[in-house]
Amino acid sequence: MIDASTRARLDALLGHGGRIILGIAGLPGSGKSTLASQVLATYPGIAVNVPMDGFHLANAELRRLGRASRKGAPDTFDASGYVALLRRLREPIEGETVYAPAFHREIEEPIAGEIAVSSDVRLVVTEGNYLLMEEGAWADVRPLLDETWFVDVDDARRHAQLLERHMRFGRSRQAALDWIETTDEPNARRIAATAHRADFRARTLPLESA
Repeated sequence: MIDASTRARLDALLGHGGRIILGIAGLPGSGKSTLASQVLATYPGIAVNVPMDGFHLANAELRRLGRASRKGAPDTFDASGYVALLRRLREPIEGETVYAPAFHREIEEPIAGEIAVSSDVRLVVTEGNYLLMEEGAWADVRPLLDETWFVDVDDARRHAQLLERHMRFGRSRQAALDWIETTDEPNARRIAATAHRADFRARTLPLESA
């Protein structure tokens, strides 16, 4: 569950009425998915998580574009598709269910239409690395969010969580370390430069998700 001050902040947002879209941004391995899960557990039945990761380009398309070795970089997502979904979620139509894609790390692929968001959902949480970026289609994300939080985490803990996650999903220790160095950390530097645009800096308890 989230702490009392964070809950009070969300309660105030929900008090405005209508649907609220909360963005959770942060570096790779920082605990974005963990915080999103804690928010959903705090507001059962009225909240849904729609992760940015559902808009990863498929592996076949990444190979075609020559970007497979940089999977997770800003240009390896369908940012315009993500923005289009957020616009639909921003203005719910009574009785309509919007279906969003999910991302499965066990197969490293997005799956279309897995997340159902009914029109009566009060709180939509969306978490991902690039919610605060100002380049290209990513610049259209922040204005569609009611509030965006940035997850703060100790770098040593973040690295440990990244290493564990990569190994859990099939990489050797050395391959995981190489991926962190060549892919995760360059992305992390770009994301860190956007943190000042967040409305709130949040922290999570030590957990393995990100």
